[in-house]
Amino acid sequence: MERYKVILVDDEAEVIDMIEKKIHWNDLGFEVAGSATNGVKALELVEKLQPDVVLTDIKMPYMDGLELSRRLNREYPNIYIMLCTGFDEFEYAKEAVHLEIKEYMLKPVNATELSESLTNLKHTLDREREEKLNVKKLNDYFQEVLPKLQSNFFISLIEGRVEKHDYERFLQAYQVDMKGPLFGCVIFHTSENHVPEGMNPLLLSMSVEREIKQRLMDQWNCLEFIYMGNTLLVLELDAEDQITQITDACDRFCRWAYRIMGAVVTAGIGTVCDSLYEISLSYERAREAVSYRVLYGTKRAINIGEIVPKEQIKPVQSEESRMQTLFRAIRIGDSTEIERAAHGEMEKLHKNTETMSQYNLATMEIVSGFFKFCTDNSLDFNKISGNMQNIYEKVSQMDESSLTAWIVQMSETISEKLKCARNSSARRLIVEAQNIVKERYMEADISLDEICAVLGVSNSYFSSLFKKEAGKSFISYLTDYRMDIAAEMILNTDEKSYTIAEKVGYLDANYFSYVFKKKFGVSPSKYRASVK
Repeated sequence: MERYKVILVDDEAEVIDMIEKKIHWNDLGFEVAGSATNGVKALELVEKLQPDVVLTDIKMPYMDGLELSRRLNREYPNIYIMLCTGFDEFEYAKEAVHLEIKEYMLKPVNATELSESLTNLKHTLDREREEKLNVKKLNDYFQEVLPKLQSNFFISLIEGRVEKHDYERFLQAYQVDMKGPLFGCVIFHTSENHVPEGMNPLLLSMSVEREIKQRLMDQWNCLEFIYMGNTLLVLELDAEDQITQITDACDRFCRWAYRIMGAVVTAGIGTVCDSLYEISLSYERAREAVSYRVLYGTKRAINIGEIVPKEQIKPVQSEESRMQTLFRAIRIGDSTEIERAAHGEMEKLHKNTETMSQYNLATMEIVSGFFKFCTDNSLDFNKISGNMQNIYEKVSQMDESSLTAWIVQMSETISEKLKCARNSSARRLIVEAQNIVKERYMEADISLDEICAVLGVSNSYFSSLFKKEAGKSFISYLTDYRMDIAAEMILNTDEKSYTIAEKVGYLDANYFSYVFKKKFGVSPSKYRASVK
């Protein structure tokens, strides 16, 4: 059985060392995954290591244990917190109770007492994990799915099979009270190829669905149902920019599902529409977003509006629907899938044509499909096709192998152009973020959340994109930029450290000195003295 991960937080390194050595962690079913000397560093470790338990002191510099506990309760409610302190004061205990902290111990920590607490905590964690994966409870829950009529209605809605004149009547009949003004669709796809040993894929999928209901549905006004093995949410939105907050929440859920349940979940977030009747458009874009997991990875949320330039996201025209498998392969950029889809188009061509006139018409539709796809995605069809003269006539005269090769070549060229457009869009986003840092590094309250709000993207997408493009996290980039400015000011001015700290966005001079020393190895004063 995998051991539960613990992070130790105390401003005294000797205390951390003592606790780590005095407790038989492995025997108790735990492992010390890391340690930190203040709450700020602890939060960084929590994001990176995703621990099950945080054992923290209360009195620490920069961020104390109570503030750390408040942040953990808000951002990582599944983490168990254990507080210890040398200050036996009622106010601390009262705040600990308010934060629903189950363990509150006095320093010096007694090894026997802590071991007993960890033993009890392991029983609790085991029980919670067993409940999530208990086959009997999952089978019972399987019988409690949403009412069949309502599920059938939403399935018909996303498939586009509800007639406009029946729409309002069905809403009333199935008691669907969603007034908008905006709507969106999210698909949660649970991989059947990555299932914990001994677990049935269907039961794992149902377990994921259950957790989605418990952890996400209360945050938004939405309806949930199962379709084609995936969990779907149809959401009611107040504003279009709310979709970025939803993306971040779904991203956190996907990472949690993998860490706790071993489920590989990918969330696809569709576009926003202004009518529930048009939710099928959002569903198609959400399904497309899920398919991008081959490029962007699993165990995360993918917002189609962030990875595909907005001008490329347009409703599918009915005459183009026959080539959607090929177009989806083009967007993803998988050569194997492109070739398979091209052969699929040829099979349909031969299956559905019996005369030469039908064959010629079908080849013209293929050319037209490429032309419309290029136009919708702001690409030059003539340049991509090599400025071929009389293209409709020449394509219709190709033999089977030549036509197949032409379709593959066109598809791969278009796919490469789309990839370049995405990369260009990503680079523009990073440059915009870096320019904001240059203009506003001196503002103490500048944050990742604010940058994402200005750029109109989710934290999860921007963070992964920035790290990929810049080679470091955004916070690290901001910190390094501030420190470089500070170092220059220290060398070229006689201003005090606290003044320089304020000018580069640090209200706490002590914390500024701590960050500066972490980067340059010496304090600001010693840095200035070393070059004089």
